Amino acid sequence: MSHKLDHIDRRILNALQRDASRSQRDLADEVGLSQNALWRRLKALEAAGVVQGYTARVAPEAVGASLAVFVMLRTRRHSADWLRQFRAHVEAIPQVIGFYRISGDYDYLLKIAAGDMASYDSVYQRLIQMEGLETVTSYFAMESIFDGRPLPL
Repeated sequence: MSHKLDHIDRRILNALQRDASRSQRDLADEVGLSQNALWRRLKALEAAGVVQGYTARVAPEAVGASLAVFVMLRTRRHSADWLRQFRAHVEAIPQVIGFYRISGDYDYLLKIAAGDMASYDSVYQRLIQMEGLETVTSYFAMESIFDGRPLPL
């Protein structure tokens, strides 16, 4: 990604992170651009991969997914082929809402949104079907202090 951000791009990104549902007219007014200039900048930010999409934040408890589980995984395998298979396996589990390769004592970190312990257990059973996992450790969030915070610009 080689797009150089100027102060106007940063103002646009800050405004989008607060509320991406607003009209281009409102956004242009806030950042001090014409609608056409704003549209060109948005298209450039999207083309450069800086803006990767527009989504709505959904309250987990409103859709029966209030149990947040962080799963630490250690694997016995580290080949590129195994990683491709593992990625496909994890991506096929819709309750996995975050997936990271990490350093330290574990190899991967997953964030899972489940409705309750039984629904998490079904995710767990699906997850461990993948050959090559050595350790699977689950941590259950008791309270979400904040999640989805905007990136500091």
